[in-house]
Amino acid sequence: MAKQLIRVGHSPDPDDAFMFYALAHDKLDTGNLQFQHELQDIETLNQRALRGELEVSAVSLHAYAYLLDKYALLPSGCSMGDRYGPMVVARKPMATAELERRKIAIPGRLTTAFLTLQLLLTKAGLLQRNRTPEFVTMPFDRIIEAVAEGKTDAGLIIHEGQLTFQNQGLHLVVDLGVWWQEWTRLPLPLGGNVVRRDLGPTVIAQISRLLRQSIQYALEHRPAALEYALQYGRDLDKGLADKFVGMYVNEWTLDYGPRGREAVRRLLGEGHQAGLLPNPVDVQFVGG
Repeated sequence: MAKQLIRVGHSPDPDDAFMFYALAHDKLDTGNLQFQHELQDIETLNQRALRGELEVSAVSLHAYAYLLDKYALLPSGCSMGDRYGPMVVARKPMATAELERRKIAIPGRLTTAFLTLQLLLTKAGLLQRNRTPEFVTMPFDRIIEAVAEGKTDAGLIIHEGQLTFQNQGLHLVVDLGVWWQEWTRLPLPLGGNVVRRDLGPTVIAQISRLLRQSIQYALEHRPAALEYALQYGRDLDKGLADKFVGMYVNEWTLDYGPRGREAVRRLLGEGHQAGLLPNPVDVQFVGG
């Protein structure tokens, strides 16, 4: 009997690679399901999810606000920044207020990093017509270089750049995870895994169980999973890769838990209240 193909999209970065290690290396009994991994940057995955292309995908929680008709949010696979997160960096020391009318490189308009930056700028009064920065979208792994070379005034960085930007002589303007925590007393939910609703409850529950098992396996077999993840750690040595994975694959990743779920609802609620999301988001988790 032919197995049902489940295409899984995730980012080519160490934390996603770490959590999918067991599934990618046939460490789990997947039964009647066959998993095929497709690695692309998060904004590309966001756009593919809008078109409903993949059965399972990592997406930005910002993008999830536009996916409710096609996808449901799985309880495992969250990337949560607890007093850390995406950062705005610049070539010279700069206060948040100085971002007005600046050119800022961003990794995508549907990323949670961009939504959170917009929330910060809204609260600071910097999204008014005559003070709005100019946002330039580019691949996440080109942003640090663009800032260092003066092509943009500042950059919104995600993934391992949070640990390496100083190597290029750049300065931190604001850590959005710290800002969010100080404002809300909650962790900042950045990305999650979604599953296509048309797969039906039985398959969705099976996928949910296997994803949790994959994360648990990686945590229990950390050296092997980390060795696999290290190949996706641009400019990271083993120590930094281990640190980065620890930041984003932890107890939050196994399950959002009550506080993590509250954080998701608060983030998307604040986005709607600020006029950054067109509709209220009814956040629901499926599959366990």
